[in-house]
Amino acid sequence: MAMRFSILGSGSAGNAALLVTEGARVLVDAGFSAKKLGQLLEPLGESLEKIDAIFLTHEHGDHAAGIDGLKKFPHIRVFANSATARAVQSGLSWRADWQCFETGARFRYRDLEVESFSVPHDAQEPVGFRFTSGHEGDLFAPRRSLAYLTDLGHAPLNIRERIRECEVVVIEANHCPELLKADTKRPWSTKQRIGGRHGHLSNHAASELLAEVASPRWRRIYLTHLSRDCNSPAAVDRAFAAVRATLAACEISVVLPGEGTPFYELA
Repeated sequence: MAMRFSILGSGSAGNAALLVTEGARVLVDAGFSAKKLGQLLEPLGESLEKIDAIFLTHEHGDHAAGIDGLKKFPHIRVFANSATARAVQSGLSWRADWQCFETGARFRYRDLEVESFSVPHDAQEPVGFRFTSGHEGDLFAPRRSLAYLTDLGHAPLNIRERIRECEVVVIEANHCPELLKADTKRPWSTKQRIGGRHGHLSNHAASELLAEVASPRWRRIYLTHLSRDCNSPAAVDRAFAAVRATLAACEISVVLPGEGTPFYELA
């Protein structure tokens, strides 16, 4: 087993994913309460007692709200850059076991190679991650990589390079610009923030990025962080129709708000 991966939930109500290797069980983000995280893990045969660590992309509540409830699980280490750790810690009732890294750093955690990279979003110091495990030429645990990036207003060149060599890419397709413009629940300032260069990727921007890179190594792409009000399955299908045709050998999975995914084996 090189990796097993599942998205527990994705959207403005909360974001979290589970990555399992031979030597580690980690969450990427923890945007749900500890109780909810436990409920989401249970159908996968997992639990918070089994989780070793959490990797945080940034401090916003839909990615980090569950940290305070994890004081019942002091064995869980929390990896974040210093700016994110300070922002999250300021709202905690206990001292989390912070493992701070510098943005851009590459390091090992158990049998995972972890690379952090900067993403443009309106948070303190937001990052994406590339996780790699396994060994070249190993039939039973081949080397596999996964890129995880949500909450970014645009995709600089460094992001293109980070996702090119991965087998799995997790990326947001947050909104349809037409639906965002027509939305009556959000003030204009919020719409400007969402659609700005430090907001969220639209369907078009995400599809354009994938079409430009179009790596032959990709085996699965998860489209995540869909807005419940400002996006729709039909809008996503329209925006990604050409990409699906170009990447015929790669499965593109749309993760709807309030839904998770079963385990995917990166074997």
